[in-house]
Amino acid sequence: MTPRPTWERFDRWAIVLSGLCVAHCVATAVFFAMLASVGGALLNPLFHEVGLLLAILFGAIGLGRGVLTHGYAMPAWIGALGLGVMLGALSLPHDGTEAMVTVFGVILVALGHELNRRAVC
Repeated sequence: MTPRPTWERFDRWAIVLSGLCVAHCVATAVFFAMLASVGGALLNPLFHEVGLLLAILFGAIGLGRGVLTHGYAMPAWIGALGLGVMLGALSLPHDGTEAMVTVFGVILVALGHELNRRAVC
C-alpha cells in the first residue's frame, strides 16, 4: 500500500475540522436551548473568529495546493464560497440564524475539500 500524499491528508484533516465545526454549532445551539441561563463562553466572537481564521488557512493551503497539483479550480471555488458564507455569518445575530448559515458554509468548504481530494486520486 502506497502512503497517501501529504496534501490528501491535509484535505482529510480539513474535512475533520469542518465536521468539528458543525458539531460545535449544533451542540452549542442545543446546549443553550436547554440551559438558557448559562453564560455564553462558546458564543464568544473570538472563538468564531479564530475558527474562521483556521478554516481560511486550511482552505488556502489545501485547496490552493489542489489547484496547483491537479489543475481543477472548481473545488477551490466551492471552498471559497463556503468561506465567504462563514464570514458573512459572523455578522448575523446569535439567534440560531448564525449557526444555520455557518453550517451551510462549512458544508460547502468540506465539499470543496472532498472534491479536491477526489481530483487528486
